[in-house]
Amino acid sequence: MKILYAEDELQLSVAVAEILKMEGFTVTPVYNGVEAVEALKKDYFDALVLDIMMPLMDGIEVLKYVRESGNHVPVLMLTAKATVDDRITGLTEGADDYLAKPFAMKELVARLRSLLRRQSDYRHSIIKHANIELDSNSCELKSDKGSLRLNNTEAELLSFLIRNINESFTAEQINDQLWNGKESSEKAELYLFYLKNKLRQIHSETEIIIEGDRYSLGESI
Repeated sequence: MKILYAEDELQLSVAVAEILKMEGFTVTPVYNGVEAVEALKKDYFDALVLDIMMPLMDGIEVLKYVRESGNHVPVLMLTAKATVDDRITGLTEGADDYLAKPFAMKELVARLRSLLRRQSDYRHSIIKHANIELDSNSCELKSDKGSLRLNNTEAELLSFLIRNINESFTAEQINDQLWNGKESSEKAELYLFYLKNKLRQIHSETEIIIEGDRYSLGESI
């Protein structure tokens, strides 16, 4: 699996790249956002790891370039601050996951493997419900009144809810069933919030229903 690792801290970049190589990944390290964009123009990658704080172009700017160019590659953002604002910014622009620095290498490896596995597991069909259609291959969500692109995790979550249309789940149960309990209820709630808004944007006839601490997919009011 080919990973583009964009990180301006040289010593950290060297250490992380070596460990990822030991774990079986092929790693292309770059040290600023411009180098990341140039690498993306020249080669295909299975996943991107982007530090938010980089010179010339920061990680968010690189992420915007990736999504605006139609590239659906899974993206993991690194942030020096474990703040909600950092996470929201990345997720809004199309990131699939985030990891706060300093991080444990085992967690970085686990999150990369999870992103790659989920991409393989969920991108194989077109799923329809009510007036919406989700293309699991491109992550495009459309209705008869509009369309937009979900990030990989949002597409996975919507697919899960459609396939379990008559059931409701707590955030903890979603974490257990989608991510084997390796994430957090906070992460599940954040993605549910964004998915709820995106369904509204395309005037979907279905929406995320919240009843107490449980979530389900139901008819829009």
